[in-house]
Amino acid sequence: MVNESTSVPGEAWPRLRTSDWAATRDTLHMWLQIVGKIRLVHAPMLNHWWQATLYVTPRGLGTSSIPYRRATFDIEFDFCEHRLHIRSSDGGSRCVPLTAQSVADFYSRTLSALDELGIATRIQGTPNEVDPAIPFAQDHEHNTYDPDAAHLFWRQLLQADRVLHEFRGDFLGKVSPVHFFWGAMDLACTRFSGRTAPPHPGGIPNCADWVMTEAYSHELSSCGFWPGGADEGAFYSYAYPAPEGFAEHPVRPDAAYYSAELGEFLLPYEAVRTAADPDAELLRFLRSTYEAAADLGHWERADLERPTR
Repeated sequence: MVNESTSVPGEAWPRLRTSDWAATRDTLHMWLQIVGKIRLVHAPMLNHWWQATLYVTPRGLGTSSIPYRRATFDIEFDFCEHRLHIRSSDGGSRCVPLTAQSVADFYSRTLSALDELGIATRIQGTPNEVDPAIPFAQDHEHNTYDPDAAHLFWRQLLQADRVLHEFRGDFLGKVSPVHFFWGAMDLACTRFSGRTAPPHPGGIPNCADWVMTEAYSHELSSCGFWPGGADEGAFYSYAYPAPEGFAEHPVRPDAAYYSAELGEFLLPYEAVRTAADPDAELLRFLRSTYEAAADLGHWERADLERPTR
């Protein structure tokens, strides 16, 4: 179990080593996929699959309002009380405890709770972007939940979300919300040049190529936070399509580097957490890696950006 003492009381950017919570992270990833797929089957299509994502909330991660017939409902992972809240606009609600349980049990309990609220839901029963992809109803392998670790992960997301929103505000062009993609389990924000992109080559594990074609239909620069890589997770930034010279372009801060394996720039979370000014350190990374994509890709920056303060 992760001990809360790994984070100094009052410290905004908590320490959470990936090796200390890998089993909980992998279980939670599958739970997040289940809830994300519930939103996906009920919400109307938006470009780049933006209707399928989750959002950081003051308590955890939530779906926002999901339409259902003439009503709405939402689902929220509460990492303070460690409950999954399902709330309907007709006043009904159900909770699924977030405790050590298999993916199969969580899947059954969540769908049963929706049935009790009269929200008929059937989702594709296998996860995406992972290999192997164990069907949810058969997954008894992932069954770990450390509440302290889940809480610390949410606190990491709170800080990343806050700075990504500041970064998002610099851009006048088409830009995504700051949202959580449950496929790869990452918090992301994506800027677009306004030009179409060549078809994505696909090849993502257990994810149809046409899904990626829609996701990457237009030229972009994307950044975010992923709870894998480095000792405590990592911030990332990439361009699609990557312009010539992107990998070699200098970026800030000094701790940032280009990963040829992943095809993106990375900045270890711990480098931000331990910086004298974590917000400024992360913004240097976000802005310099975007500039690498925009300058080398010949974006119309004067039309797309708001002068930074």
